[in-house]
Amino acid sequence: MKILGSNENFLGIVEPEFCNYSDASYVIQSVPYEHTSSYLQGSANGPAAIINASQFVEFYDEETNTEAFKSGIATLEQIEFEGKFDQEAIDLIEEKTLKLLEDQKFVFSLGAEHTVTLGLVKAHKKYHSRFSVLQIDAHSDLRQSYNGNKFSHASVMARVHELEGITLSQVGIRAQCKEEADLIKSSAKITTAYAYQIRNNPNWIKGLMDSLQDKVYITIDADGFDPSIMPAVGTAEPNGLFWNETLELLREVISKKIVIGVDIVECAPFQNSILSEYTLAKLAYKIITFLEFYKKP
Repeated sequence: MKILGSNENFLGIVEPEFCNYSDASYVIQSVPYEHTSSYLQGSANGPAAIINASQFVEFYDEETNTEAFKSGIATLEQIEFEGKFDQEAIDLIEEKTLKLLEDQKFVFSLGAEHTVTLGLVKAHKKYHSRFSVLQIDAHSDLRQSYNGNKFSHASVMARVHELEGITLSQVGIRAQCKEEADLIKSSAKITTAYAYQIRNNPNWIKGLMDSLQDKVYITIDADGFDPSIMPAVGTAEPNGLFWNETLELLREVISKKIVIGVDIVECAPFQNSILSEYTLAKLAYKIITFLEFYKKP
């Protein structure tokens, strides 16, 4: 297992004691798998772009008055898929993640397309039999298959929904087909806070919290944010989440629940702009900061 050095690790941490694997509480795992992107491509470049942008994120967090990087954040060399697709790719992600969990690390994954979340969730299920997946996303990703592929990014949450003991809570959904809407209505395992509902309900976070089990895995699709603050995504949709309301949700979840893992996916960087990757790098560190600040005994 290769650990990246200070010139290429998350946050550009130079002190060895804060970025070596053996002492780190957190590991940053890059999962640049892109095979089924259906609109704009380029998400395979997302993990590296986020890590590069993180070099300019400040260590100090003014809200919590902490420097969470001192809890130890090790950055791993990206996973190489070497011609593996669909089920084989999912199995590889599960295998790699499982090894990190066996070492008692909190795994924070940066993915390309959303398909990677299935492998990540399956690995965590080996340790936690029952938990909720909190999905921040523009799309519900609940198609049974897309373009003939049941492992499409548009079907990843349909596969997660099939896993026993896991419930799904979705936030910011604003683009789906009727098949997906019908599944949401018929399933007792899915709670969806549509974007239009969030705008009209000041208590939407409480409703969502009530749907979550005690343990939560968080997956954040970059297109869950509004394109005005997150333009570099594969499939942008208007009326997305903004920074403050997203942090309000994450703060509530992390302080009240046991968060077992996190991923950020679907950043597709483009030239002459660093807005999306920098915002996601700052978001990743903010989540780690909350995890440390609200750490459970």
